[in-house]
Amino acid sequence: MTQEEKLKIKFPEATANEIALLLDDSKNVILNRRFPFAKTLPDTIEDKYLSLQIAIAVELYNKDGAEGEMSHSEGDVSRTYANAYVSEDLLSQIIPMGDLI
Repeated sequence: MTQEEKLKIKFPEATANEIALLLDDSKNVILNRRFPFAKTLPDTIEDKYLSLQIAIAVELYNKDGAEGEMSHSEGDVSRTYANAYVSEDLLSQIIPMGDLI
């Protein structure tokens, strides 16, 4: 199953363009964290990060419209984001490397 198909199952209402953007953004988050000193980043992420790419894409999708929200309460629902973009819980799963090129 492709990454696009996996996200489409989670978010059937999302358009193909939205899914492509989420996957591209999450790939860039992983690559920039994985290779912080690289002048040129690879085009793809390693297979071991594919499930993390989906998790980051899901987090980005769920935060859409509430970027940077630090606290929100409505009825029994309460939200607080530790990071305005991607949570440290997800980012901590990426092992940084030295220079790529």
